[in-house]
Formats: sequence, structure tokens, C-alpha cells
Amino acid sequence: MRSIPIHAANPGPFTGAGNWTYLIPGDSPVLIDAGVGHAAHLDGVAAAAPGGPAHVLVTHAHPDHVSGSSAIHARWSSTTFSKRLWPEHDPVIDAPWQPLHDGDMVATGEGMVRALHTPGHAPDHLAFWHEESRTAFTGDLLILGATVFIPASSGGDLVQYLQSLRRLLALGPRRLWPAHGAVIDDPEALIHQYLDHRHRREVQVLTALESGHDTVDAITTRVYAGVAQAVVPLARESVLAHLRKLEHDGLARHDGHQWTIVA
Repeated sequence: MRSIPIHAANPGPFTGAGNWTYLIPGDSPVLIDAGVGHAAHLDGVAAAAPGGPAHVLVTHAHPDHVSGSSAIHARWSSTTFSKRLWPEHDPVIDAPWQPLHDGDMVATGEGMVRALHTPGHAPDHLAFWHEESRTAFTGDLLILGATVFIPASSGGDLVQYLQSLRRLLALGPRRLWPAHGAVIDDPEALIHQYLDHRHRREVQVLTALESGHDTVDAITTRVYAGVAQAVVPLARESVLAHLRKLEHDGLARHDGHQWTIVA
């Protein structure tokens, strides 16, 4: 799988060093993710594909992945844009979004890639799987050296996220191209690390519940003791994601803001 990484030039507190987008070359170049519209990114796309991308595949509707669509369309009006639709979050651009569904095949200069619905970080999240090379473009599914944020209050779902990780693991991937961080050359090891991390966090949340910490805030204070204040809102979302998974599994329940262990 030939792929040209193109940085979106958008470092920040929530994007880290910034996003990677990927240009699959060929007669009809395909761009994975749209960046945020910065001129440096558009110029990088133009350098890799002077006529612009024929097709943009968006992994999900979080702004750092999709908001550059309008700028791309303004520069290359014939570009087609596709994603799994999330109408209340998909930006309006001067071109209709082409819907992508789980299992849909998309032609690239390197052969067909298959859309894999991998929700959890976002309900519309897609990865793109290239069977011949056992390579996937994974958006925000995995990050080397960090964990993925599950925004439980805005579409994140830990149960679905773990299912998505296991689905990818079952494919036996050899290489992953993530939207943040370095290329992942040992996907199976990293996925197992992610699953182990989430299991350990679940045990911590359960232990906090058993100790009488019965609200998201109280559990966050117990589990994430000592974290920087700026990180606390993200930690709260992680705790809520784990509590909802425990509820799904029949291990916890809540009455308003108060959570308890199911006997």
C-alpha cells in the first residue's frame, strides 16, 4: 500500500502534534481525512496530487478530520466527499456527502479499500481496510504511545469502542495509518495493550464504587488523583464511559447522578 502522509498543520491542546491525512496516489487520487483547511495542508495535497483528490474519505465528523472539506472543495470543485453520515454533526459543504456504509468498497490507485464501521470514539467512525497489504487507515481508533478519548457525553461509547478494537484485531492487520502519531507497525500488540488498559481502568472504577464513591466527580477524583486540572473534564468523560459500560454489563446502575454496584 503506497500512501503519502500529509500533515494538516493543526497542532493544539486536543490534537497534540496535529492530524495526519493520507493521499493514496493514482489516476484518481484518494485522500483519507480532510484536515481543517489550512493553506499548508492544501499545498501539501497539491504537491502530492496537482489536480487535487478525486475522492475524500472522512473517518468521522470531529472537526479536525472533516472541517477542511469546504476548503478542499473550493480549490478542487470536482472532488467527491464520502463518510458515514452523522447529520447533526456533518458540516455543510458545496457538494453532497456521499454516504458510506459498513462493507462498502472504494476504488483507489492501490486497489479497493473497504469501509469498516468502527464506532466508539464517535458513532460515525470508519476505518478503511486494504486487504492485499493488510493495512488500515484507522482515524482515531488507535494512537501509538497514548490512549484514545471516549467522549461519553457526545456520542462516545466504550462498549462499541472495545468491539471495534476486537474487530480490527480479528483481521490480523500488519500496519495501521492513524490520524495522530506515528505509523503503527505492530498493531496486534498495541490493540492488546489498549484492551488491557481499559480492563485495568474498569477495575479501578469498580473499586471506587465499592469504596462508596458514587458520582462521576467522586470516582474521577479517586481514579485520576493528581492529574492536571485541565485534564479533569476528559477524565470525567472516561469515567462516565466506563460506568455506562458497567451498566451495559449489568454490574452497575444509576439513579440520577448516583451510581451503585449491582449486587
